[in-house]
Amino acid sequence: MSSLLESIMGQLGGDAMKQISGKLGTDEASAGNATSAAVTALLGALSKNAQQPGGAEALSNALQRDHDGSMLDNLGSLLGGGGAPQSKASDGAGILRHVLGGRQQAVERGIGGATGIESGKIGGLLASLAPVVMGALGKQQRQQGLDAGSLAGMLGQERQTLENAQPKAMGALSSLLDQDGDGDVDLGDLVKGSGILGKLFGR
Repeated sequence: MSSLLESIMGQLGGDAMKQISGKLGTDEASAGNATSAAVTALLGALSKNAQQPGGAEALSNALQRDHDGSMLDNLGSLLGGGGAPQSKASDGAGILRHVLGGRQQAVERGIGGATGIESGKIGGLLASLAPVVMGALGKQQRQQGLDAGSLAGMLGQERQTLENAQPKAMGALSSLLDQDGDGDVDLGDLVKGSGILGKLFGR
């Protein structure tokens, strides 16, 4: 099990998951699967980006500048759309443009198709979760004193842990993230694989 993924999903349980399921218009079990698949996709994309030339340094700088993890103490306002102020740098849509780029719509369609949740709602979910993932990374960076290289190494280990736990799921995700266009990839295995997180929600 990925420690970072488990930590993020642990913070998204309880009332936070109730808010997410309400926004998605589905039950908490389905919302939990969609959420864990979305977080996994974001972590996978961040890991891939961090392996690119200059990618780890750019990510490290962004975390130091804009994501200290403090927003994790106010998840209700962020996920519930309670009007909590957000800087341009921490805006979820902006983060997605940097993290997923032209693959964003394909990720939305892939998770949406696998969960039965319309892709537009998945897009909103990803935008809500992107600052959460960045905040969790920023918190880890500060707590562990990670430089750019160590941050890239942590994300690489995170991805390897996920690949060991659910190889088919991560294979589908890797195929999608390696595409330059917005072609569709079946992410059903990613959503099925996310069921290993069921214990976090008491299922």
